[in-house]
Amino acid sequence: MAPTMQRTDLDPDAVVAAIEHPTRKRDSETLVRLMTEVTGEPPAMWGQIIGWGQYAYRYDSGHSGEFCRIGFAPGKQRLSLYGLRTGPGSDALLEKLGKHRTGVGCVYVNKLADVDLDVLRELIAVGWRAHDR
Repeated sequence: MAPTMQRTDLDPDAVVAAIEHPTRKRDSETLVRLMTEVTGEPPAMWGQIIGWGQYAYRYDSGHSGEFCRIGFAPGKQRLSLYGLRTGPGSDALLEKLGKHRTGVGCVYVNKLADVDLDVLRELIAVGWRAHDR
């Protein structure tokens, strides 16, 4: 993952409120509640990503910056979940998650009805803790 998003002053609640698709809006509201409960922190906008916390990164190329520890982007076609593939045991949890796809740094879900929310909660917790090291 090459985070290029900068933290902004946009209000995540306003971003979610502006989502027109009813399922994507409801799923985004659920993710905001879930990620806030697990992290104990309020969300912030990182470009188009609604994220929690932050961490510093540095690549071998020398590129460095900060990015959210976990987050999601409520895209038109699917939800893109960030930071859930980095923790120990995340691969085993992904096997139990339900219908999803993965990218290099993302988990893609069409709708939350396709996944087990208890497993998702654990993935969020594992991803969150992975940046404590």
